[in-house]
Amino acid sequence: MANQQLSLVNGANGHLGNNLVRLLISKGILVRAAVRNIGNKEPFAGLDCEVVQSDITDKQSLIKALQGVETFYAVGAAFKLWAKDPQKEIYDVNIQGTRNMIEAAAEAGVKRIVYVSSIAALNYTAIPAKENYGYNPDRRDTYYNSKNDGEKLAFELAKKYNIELVAVLPSAMIGSEAFAPLNVSYNILKLILQKEIPVETNIALNWVDVKDVAEGCYLAATKGISGERYILANEKCTSIKDTTKIAQQLFPGLKIKLPVAVPKPVLFVIAWLMELGSKISGKAPLLSTKDIAMFSGLQQDFDLSKSRNELGYNPKNPTMAVEEALGYLIEHQLVPLKNPDK
Repeated sequence: MANQQLSLVNGANGHLGNNLVRLLISKGILVRAAVRNIGNKEPFAGLDCEVVQSDITDKQSLIKALQGVETFYAVGAAFKLWAKDPQKEIYDVNIQGTRNMIEAAAEAGVKRIVYVSSIAALNYTAIPAKENYGYNPDRRDTYYNSKNDGEKLAFELAKKYNIELVAVLPSAMIGSEAFAPLNVSYNILKLILQKEIPVETNIALNWVDVKDVAEGCYLAATKGISGERYILANEKCTSIKDTTKIAQQLFPGLKIKLPVAVPKPVLFVIAWLMELGSKISGKAPLLSTKDIAMFSGLQQDFDLSKSRNELGYNPKNPTMAVEEALGYLIEHQLVPLKNPDK
């Protein structure tokens, strides 16, 4: 074994967490995987790792899980853009979770933390966005606020407790091993394949292969400078319309149509009606008025020179990432298709 030091990954049954566990095992690293629900064994079938129960809202469970751990990959978080009570279900969980994770790591004697933040915590007032432009000044989204304030808190507490901490900021992760229910980003590809994005929103996403983000997390642990933040994304974002074109070319038999352009006021009305439906159903709307206000026309383009130069991070291009992810969804039957090509 190349490295017998123990690493803990929490949120280990999530999309990034599970792919990170697999990567670390492949590098000969001893891995302890922490999950909230120990009963869900499927993501760990055939994997040589210890699986333990732990929850970011329960500090004692974190302290227990972190015993004997050298490197802590703090992946666990509430990753959702909509909730019935956003303050309680998203913001409070992520802020208290961050506090619990860093304090538990200090108590358990952990040497180094890779803290998974998000491109939500970047300042987009100048494009391409860079790590040193500071934090996102747009305070309209609860999830975004939780990632901005959470990352700042993580650095403050790491300094207070004298723990090495490196932050990584992934973009929209897709591809590779995934288990239902799919995460927010992957679900957009699913909706495209299911022909459920009928209107052009002018929203673009920065697609990145989750395996590249997992590799970036490992590089941050081994090469990252404590106190620094690193973007794990691609240089250029891709519109949902262009993503749909990739799906059309890949699966012509599905007869996927391009989303129809409508005036922005109409988009707001559609989103408002969807939000109204959500209040009744309790399920997240496909589109919200805030999505249109914040993200329609926003270019999520990044300067990756810091991650490339300091970590050796080198992601596959977004088109290839999308093609592989779409293929994975079809191959693993994670998408119930309408009118598939026989």
